[in-house]
Amino acid sequence: MELDPQSAYSAIQTAIRQASALVVTYSFSVIGAILLMVIGFLVAGLVERWLFAGLGRVGGFDLTLRRFLSKIARYFVLGLVVVMVLGQFGIQTASVIAAIGAVGLAIGLALQGTLQNIAAGIMLLALRPLRIGEYVEVGSVSGTVEEIGLFATRLRAADGIYILAPNSTLWTLPVKNYTRNGVRRNDITITIPNSDDIEAMQKSLMKLAERDGRVKKEPTPAAFVADLGDSSVSITLRYWTSVGDFAATQAEMNKNVRNTLNQMA
Repeated sequence: MELDPQSAYSAIQTAIRQASALVVTYSFSVIGAILLMVIGFLVAGLVERWLFAGLGRVGGFDLTLRRFLSKIARYFVLGLVVVMVLGQFGIQTASVIAAIGAVGLAIGLALQGTLQNIAAGIMLLALRPLRIGEYVEVGSVSGTVEEIGLFATRLRAADGIYILAPNSTLWTLPVKNYTRNGVRRNDITITIPNSDDIEAMQKSLMKLAERDGRVKKEPTPAAFVADLGDSSVSITLRYWTSVGDFAATQAEMNKNVRNTLNQMA
């Protein structure tokens, strides 16, 4: 069947009018969407910087947590912008939000362990049971904290080994922080025969502690009988030092105690 030129012309004219109407209709939507995106990006950046600066004025607020929360605020604003842009084109935003919620739930279930690490990282940064530079022991993990991330914490063991511990492990187990209080106690226990002069040995041990300038005056050092055996006596020298002097003082004090034992033998 041949197409009538008049009918073809009319069809073309109709198509042009419909296309023009669509262009006019959606051009405003496109322009509005572009404006929303530009304004949304600007507002998201302002919210991020404002929150980061505001949290910085809170005393002791961790830098990593400040960055994380400010980024979350930025992405939240951008998410709202995307929903508003979709609304410009007549898309039902309620359906989009429901779909995003379903996807988020599925991702959350799939990444349950990862989300636990993130939650634990936030709690570690907020409550700060450990800080960078502190020596801690958590279960079988021990070392100096080098970085606290949102997923894991990096430590350096005493022998220099690299350790990366999941935050959930550090949060769910008791933390022994050897650095936090600033001082540490050391006990050196020796065993001597009952026939030896106990008081003389106590005085000699006390002199060792008093002569060492790294030993704290408060709490005062002490030398006392720790245990009584059938043929021997255990005497303990107890003293306190700063955390930084602990290892060196312990090593030297062990040597001096051994020399004292040899002299009194």
